[in-house]
Amino acid sequence: MQFGSVPTVDVDALTSEHFLLDVRENDEWEAGHAEGALHIPMSEFVARYGELTEAAPADGKVYVLCRVGGRSAQVTQYLVQQGVDAVNVAGGMQAWEAAGRPVSDGKGGAGVVI
Repeated sequence: MQFGSVPTVDVDALTSEHFLLDVRENDEWEAGHAEGALHIPMSEFVARYGELTEAAPADGKVYVLCRVGGRSAQVTQYLVQQGVDAVNVAGGMQAWEAAGRPVSDGKGGAGVVI
């Protein structure tokens, strides 16, 4: 599936083995996120790019999430231009939550997608 010229995947295709990158802002992340995802806000992404290259699997894909898929599509496009095997997650965290996937507040409780 493509979002414009950006590789895209549905939430249903993801497993706990996939490497998730959440590019939402801090308040969105703190309200609720996918457990185990790497968080680098889009507004800080270029400056913090090295954190992704250190954490991402050398031979695997990076699955990029935001709230609905717009910001993550932009970051995915940037990553593909950098030679990273990146895929946008269609529908973002709203689709993640709607699919019944767990949302964490990072403090041991249930989170919400804002």
